[in-house]
Amino acid sequence: MAKLRPARIGIIGGSGLADALAHEVGGQEVSVDTPFGLPSGPLLLTKWEGVRIALLSRHGPGHLLNPSVVPYRANIYALKKLGVTHILASGAAGSLREEIQPRHLVICNQVIDKTFKRAGTFFDQGLAVHVEFAEPFCPKLRALLIEAGRLIDVTVHPRGTYVCMEGPQFSTVAESQMHRVWGGDLIGMTAMPEAKLAREAEISYALVAVATDYDCWRPHEPGKDRKALLDEIIGNLKAATDNAVRLLRAAVPMLAGRLDESWPYADALALAIWSDKSKVQRQVVKRLELLVGKYFGSGS
Repeated sequence: MAKLRPARIGIIGGSGLADALAHEVGGQEVSVDTPFGLPSGPLLLTKWEGVRIALLSRHGPGHLLNPSVVPYRANIYALKKLGVTHILASGAAGSLREEIQPRHLVICNQVIDKTFKRAGTFFDQGLAVHVEFAEPFCPKLRALLIEAGRLIDVTVHPRGTYVCMEGPQFSTVAESQMHRVWGGDLIGMTAMPEAKLAREAEISYALVAVATDYDCWRPHEPGKDRKALLDEIIGNLKAATDNAVRLLRAAVPMLAGRLDESWPYADALALAIWSDKSKVQRQVVKRLELLVGKYFGSGS
């Protein structure tokens, strides 16, 4: 890949958002190879609101990748390779709370990970790394999004626990009720392991959950058939996506002015590498140099 001017801010778009932004801004598509294969699709390098960003569609062109097969490791690694230090992600979700209405946005602060099919770490061969993950979403980046939310006429909830299920099927009613008892506020299929991998890559990551419906815990309106329900959800998704674009439009210039401040997870691996570094094989370090090189004296 030819030398490119780095983009510090990455946006990962879920259902609808990446297409909406790409259509608005255009830009340069870049193919990025990684030790974990290819990302979901080309990354779009562009300027938005006067700020250089890297945009990635999580589900790929045409939304062909279901949540279980999204190449999360390649996606995060590719963004890191392009110079990204902060990720603003969006994702459609079902609401588990009456007060989180369809079309509302939620700046998630906690997560319950129920996924089981996905590769959840970069460090699965020859290196034991245990990152701190008590706060799965960067609190400083969350605070910035909450601040940006006050600038727009959209309901933005400042916190919420996101239950990440494997999918691609939706919940049963019993599962939906259980998730509510657990303290879940939203349910989706894509935040994990994306947030975990961002932490391992020392990237600040925040998630804007886009509420599209009430999952299945809340009875539907009598007489509404499945087609009408689907049309309603799609309408909610489009409107909520527009709301998310408005939030990010306000947040990106704010973030651009603060990139050089101290951020909580810029050194997330400093105390996380538990392996005896003298015994880690050179080819392991070389393969992961972008992530760990500075801790083995081989990176900058």
